[in-house]
Amino acid sequence: MIEALLEQQEPLVEVHDLHVQFGTQKVLRGINLTIPAGQTLALLGESGCGKTVLMKSIIGLVTPTKGQIIFDHENLSKLSEREINYLRLRFGFVFQNAALFDSMTVGQNVAFPLRQQGRFSNNQIVEMVLSRLSEVGLPDAVVHKKPAELSGGMRKRVGLARALIMNPEMIMYDEPTTGLDPIMSDVINELIIRTRRRNPVTSIVVTHDMNTARKVADRIVMLMPLPRIGPEDRQIIFDGTPQELNDCRDRRVQQFINGEAGERLMELRATGV
Repeated sequence: MIEALLEQQEPLVEVHDLHVQFGTQKVLRGINLTIPAGQTLALLGESGCGKTVLMKSIIGLVTPTKGQIIFDHENLSKLSEREINYLRLRFGFVFQNAALFDSMTVGQNVAFPLRQQGRFSNNQIVEMVLSRLSEVGLPDAVVHKKPAELSGGMRKRVGLARALIMNPEMIMYDEPTTGLDPIMSDVINELIIRTRRRNPVTSIVVTHDMNTARKVADRIVMLMPLPRIGPEDRQIIFDGTPQELNDCRDRRVQQFINGEAGERLMELRATGV
């Protein structure tokens, strides 16, 4: 049912023949991807496959070597830096380590995007901050605490509250459950799901966590590192639903989702890495 509804949605993001290279190091090659509005997409793949680079390219933080990124019918390569900065107001970011300002309180961290805009009164800001903290399951009492006083899971939730404060159309999650115990990881997963239910957002979740990918995503895309594929091979080796991922017969996909290191270990020995 969800998949059928999403297919009727206008594409929010279109990636056309994307290539990204840093010096002599090629990271992404020939990536084609369309993300409809409202979809939650999980990006999978081993370290170095270009997941985070792809995510940063979509928001204009990385300039493609070749190809195009279209966001809501706007070609990012045609926009000025000022226009791209304005466009980024439509995104929310949840960073791997929350990326909170240590010198600021929780309330100041969550309010930071609002104060940058300069369009809200202090009373409005306080009300919005408390509302977002409540949405991620944090009490009002954390407002005056510093990030160092919080657990890892609480910091992640503060990061999510800050990402939501501007009512973004799209949220980017970079390894949202890394470093968390299984219970707190599932709390974050539930919050990702709840966020989508409460707000009509499109989401990209970069993760190694198969539980997260299976639980939160409508669609899963898996990348391979370029050194591990042939010059004519597609870098995207899987694109489908979580159920289709389980049924995929590609040995590389099965190795990753089942955490099988045997063949990969032999590859590393053969290459001397």
